Amino acid sequence: MTAVNLIGDVGGTNARFAISGADLRDMQNLQTLKAADFATLLEAISYYLDNAGVSELGAVCIAAAGPVIDGSVQFSNNTWSLTTEELKKNLVTEHAAIINDFAANAYALPFLRSSDLLPLGPAGAASFDAPDMTFAVVGPGTGCGAEGLRRHGEEYLLIDSEAPRCAFAPETERQDEVLKTLRQRFGRVTSEHLVSGPGIENLYLALGQIEGLRPSALSSAEIFAAHIANSNPVASEAVEMFFEVLGQVAGDFALTIGAFDGVFIAGGVAQRYPELLAQSRFRESFERKGDYSRLMEPVPTSLITHPQPGLLGAAYCAQTLG
Repeated sequence: MTAVNLIGDVGGTNARFAISGADLRDMQNLQTLKAADFATLLEAISYYLDNAGVSELGAVCIAAAGPVIDGSVQFSNNTWSLTTEELKKNLVTEHAAIINDFAANAYALPFLRSSDLLPLGPAGAASFDAPDMTFAVVGPGTGCGAEGLRRHGEEYLLIDSEAPRCAFAPETERQDEVLKTLRQRFGRVTSEHLVSGPGIENLYLALGQIEGLRPSALSSAEIFAAHIANSNPVASEAVEMFFEVLGQVAGDFALTIGAFDGVFIAGGVAQRYPELLAQSRFRESFERKGDYSRLMEPVPTSLITHPQPGLLGAAYCAQTLG
């Protein structure tokens, strides 16, 4: 049997696996497993390989939701950990890598098609035609990730980041109130405390507390549903502020790394509500950078609608290992 590449995109909630070949976009045996069903990531990988009938591997690339240090990752939103050496030993291959999940999203950018993107705002879609360009990808999911990608000739170089873990910087009086409220709960408030699945839940509770309503906790999905039904003003304000702050965070990150060739939004929360994102204050707040607003106006912003950008980037990484 010909050796194949194993690719994985593993977050705090789900572990997605597939088999990749020469065509990066051709992913076989795609399967999503619940992280809570397995004690370790290696158990989940073994279960997947058994079900896929794979006995010989060429290369392995796992995109992981957490900072990767010296080939080791401790996942940010579950108890799993993994090292590259464990991968090599257990899967019997010398070609293995662990990369951050948003590094995988960044690696995927050059291989996305126009049908994989929803342009946000008047700047249109990004182009990858020039030999020297810098891009950014930001995305809210179980947590929030941010990564840069620098194209230098034919090479793609990552710009690693944990930008959403930086302190939240409010830009409006209402956001000031939210920050003060969240500080009572968290002490140090980061952008991820607002821009993530749990983040919109934090926003909802904070806005309710500000209004003196003491609302019961709602899930992210329930908050969006209430907004869509126009049945809960606090939920609607939480959704509107969520996308507004996402724009601020994406714009700040673009300024920080010089990603003026394009900024991409990924993550399950934004992907589930493309119309709400497109109609929100996201682009307005992305450009709202004071003296630097003119610099931001021509920067393309797009929502990634490809269902598995993390796996696509992991497939590119696996190809480079052989």
